[in-house]
Amino acid sequence: MAEELQYIWGTGRRKTSIARVRIRKGTGKIVVNNADMDIYFPIDRDRGTVRAPMKATKTFGEFDVFVNVCGGGITGQAGAISLGIARALSKANSANVDTLRDNGFLTRDSRMKERKKYGQKGARKRFQWTKR
Repeated sequence: MAEELQYIWGTGRRKTSIARVRIRKGTGKIVVNNADMDIYFPIDRDRGTVRAPMKATKTFGEFDVFVNVCGGGITGQAGAISLGIARALSKANSANVDTLRDNGFLTRDSRMKERKKYGQKGARKRFQWTKR
């Protein structure tokens, strides 16, 4: 009984989103911030991103997934959850690591927003130059 309730943790990050993911043996339900995933993510693309690591390892329906996610937007949060699930699945079964790595689920997407520079309008855009 104690093994069934044991959680496996994984942390995922994407842009400014941070997802704390817990998985345990179960029926395959995914709960994000105490809401069903289908309600939390209204766009099919984001739901597919979240489910992708489990489909790649053929573990869809074997684990219950509980996620606390904060920061960023909906798409960034979906990417963070995907990385967190992949890390947790790799801890759950080391045979999954090669499949997850080959499909790119264990690689953190390091792209972040470039900061605004002083004396400019934004990260790259400058104020208009006038000769006179």
